Amino acid sequence: MASSSDYDVRLDEVAERSSRLIAAKEEAGLSFDELATKLGLTNTYTAQLFLGQAQLKANTAPKLKKALPSVSDDDVQAMMAHFPMRGFDERILQEPNVYRTYEAVTHYGEAIKRIINEECGDGIMSAIDFYCDVGTTTGKAGEKRVVITFNGKFLPFIEQQAADNTASSPRD
Repeated sequence: MASSSDYDVRLDEVAERSSRLIAAKEEAGLSFDELATKLGLTNTYTAQLFLGQAQLKANTAPKLKKALPSVSDDDVQAMMAHFPMRGFDERILQEPNVYRTYEAVTHYGEAIKRIINEECGDGIMSAIDFYCDVGTTTGKAGEKRVVITFNGKFLPFIEQQAADNTASSPRD
């Protein structure tokens, strides 16, 4: 059984790996949408991989290395070996984007927040197994609007293959 100090070190390792992955994504100039397309995953699942909230599958690892060659082999191996903590830090609930989606998507909140901020900037949205896909559209008055698509029912965690999503993507 792991001690609380082992647990804390593991969370620190995940946080450090997440920082390296996000830096590699930014260095490559890729959005989560663009990277998701290269991986064949949804943008939200891709963000979860980067946040340590999803496990990298062996068939996706070579695609990640091809898309982001600066990601170390050690980080790729760790992403495949570790079993994610699918929780969150309660302090994130103070952020309005996350607070508005909390009841429906407790463990997707931080990934959704990052994508909304990446595509729209700072702001809030109203929202209520998810294949989860995040994008934007333009409203009647020309304003940017957030579109979050949830498709399915609660199931054990799965790798969200974009090709399996039966709902049209708001990004198309």
